[in-house]
Amino acid sequence: MIDGIQIKVCGLTSLVDADYADACGADYLGFILHPASPRHITLAQYRSMAGRLPGRRRVAVSVEPSIEDLGAMRGAGFDRYQVHFRHDLPLSVIEGWSRAVGAENLWLAPKLPPTADVPEACLALAETLVLDTFDPKLFGGTGRTGDWPKFRRHRERFPAKAWILSGGLTPENVGEALAGTAARLVDVNSGVESAPGVKDHARLGAFVSAVRKARSG
Repeated sequence: MIDGIQIKVCGLTSLVDADYADACGADYLGFILHPASPRHITLAQYRSMAGRLPGRRRVAVSVEPSIEDLGAMRGAGFDRYQVHFRHDLPLSVIEGWSRAVGAENLWLAPKLPPTADVPEACLALAETLVLDTFDPKLFGGTGRTGDWPKFRRHRERFPAKAWILSGGLTPENVGEALAGTAARLVDVNSGVESAPGVKDHARLGAFVSAVRKARSG
């Protein structure tokens, strides 16, 4: 944590990058289990790394998983479960996720069209919400910045919830993002990569330095 700001480094695929994220001070290490992602790893690949990962909290990132899928993730030892989903998905499905892993461990990431807000019924089912950049075809991973005013509006309207800012964050824009959104937890992925799933250590270090500079400024 940097002066109250937490950082999640997502899309990790190797121990060397996880170790560097730890050395930089990342609070959360994110692993994408969605097969369509270019940063996808299998649960078996994660298990092969798990015993050698640094002692940071680990986040399983998935898209509309089954209850059985979530059970397998729990069995693999993840700490948090970031679930991307269509914003108009039946509430009963989301209730099942919340029961499966607990509202305190569930990070809901609704795919919000520009005119849509987070469904208020979801707020009772998770303590943490992720707002990522909307794309009609993708569930996150766009590399583009999102709607920062929408993020700030949600955070101010529902201050009891934890809100995670995601989408297109880089060393060059994270200071502006923090100033514009008042985010307390930021999620970085492609903005610190040399290739999908390969972190650029210089850029990751620069990202953390930019967060530190923004807070000290």
